[in-house]
Amino acid sequence: MKFTELGLLPEILGSLEKLGYSEPTPIQQQAIPLALQGKDILGCAQTGTGKTAAFSIPLLQLISKSRNDNSSKRPIKALILTPTRELAAQIADSIRDYGKGLGLKHVVIFGGVSQGPQVQRLREGVDILVATPGRLLDLMNQGYINLNHVDFFVLDEADRMLDMGFIHDINKILPKLPKQKQTMFFSATMPLVIADLAKKILHRPEQIKVDPVSSTADTVKQVVYHVLKPQKKDLLKHILNDKAIISMLVFSRTKRGADRLAKVLDKANIPSAAIHGDKSQGARERALAEFKAGKKRVLVATDIAARGIDIDSLAYVLNYDLPNEPETYVHRIGRTGRAGASGLSISLCDIDERPYLKDIEKLVNKKIDVINDHPFPITNSAVAEYEELKKSYAKMDQKRKEARKKSKAARGNSGGNNRNKRRR
Repeated sequence: MKFTELGLLPEILGSLEKLGYSEPTPIQQQAIPLALQGKDILGCAQTGTGKTAAFSIPLLQLISKSRNDNSSKRPIKALILTPTRELAAQIADSIRDYGKGLGLKHVVIFGGVSQGPQVQRLREGVDILVATPGRLLDLMNQGYINLNHVDFFVLDEADRMLDMGFIHDINKILPKLPKQKQTMFFSATMPLVIADLAKKILHRPEQIKVDPVSSTADTVKQVVYHVLKPQKKDLLKHILNDKAIISMLVFSRTKRGADRLAKVLDKANIPSAAIHGDKSQGARERALAEFKAGKKRVLVATDIAARGIDIDSLAYVLNYDLPNEPETYVHRIGRTGRAGASGLSISLCDIDERPYLKDIEKLVNKKIDVINDHPFPITNSAVAEYEELKKSYAKMDQKRKEARKKSKAARGNSGGNNRNKRRR
């Protein structure tokens, strides 16, 4: 099937042609016709399947056909809610690219930056609003946003909303939307809470399920190195000695771990940057831009910050820490091997992470190739040394806890003595 067979406006087809799009992906092929018919949609699709175009293209067409050009005001006609700043920005870029020539206005709002420019754009009128939940609620409470005229509502990455604790925010936003509207709901996984939310907001939806979360692209080669945790950073530097690896996206479990690893790599003359939720929006955008431009060879990211990162021709993804949820592994390696391109997913697996590896292999239904030929194999002596190191760290942690308790008790006694002095 071609995009030309979907009944799209000439302006949209022209934009798609300039972008080099000719054939819709499976989710686009199914979702676009249903959306154009005004159907509510429940879509289960993982990152990288093309779902942004699946909902934004029909939105642009439907709004373009219904908009009154004689109206001086532009009330918000469509709301797209998404969990992260990066994904919101990516969706806004796609709307801009697909909607050239339609004369529609879109605004993207998210936290971490000054609200002033966002408020000014809202005052100028907007057809499509792309937002993260926190900033949306904030500006609604300040009276800058009115959702009474919304005809189209898209909830994207619903499972990630749950992971990030946004469900309560969503439940505050939903009552502010008109009852009569078209809703499109997308999630990579469908846990019970998300399924209940879908039932709550969708009316007789058409269900679309493409590329189940257990699937990984055939073009992505998956390998794993078994290595003790203290030696992971050295093994990563060894892997990056391969000059064929021009750029690599590395996943860290924690924000602090991402910062530490980026600093270690930088000291080893491997230009690196970290990206996570505690970074300012400017710092995140700068790190991503430098990585895309080749100024940074490695981008170390947490899972939440990486959601929405769209990097063309990314050939290498590395799991520095294996995720404890196997579905997260599938999302991670989905950053490479897109659009038929080949990619390599590398995982560094510590002894304590082996149960996670078994869960991943069970989900993807395949054994991941083990690379044994490396300078940091797990030997009996190395394990014994590692266990002693962990005991030493545990003792140090216990001493720090005891010192903090003593310090807190001393401060409490000091406060009591001061109060007694004041009474006297």
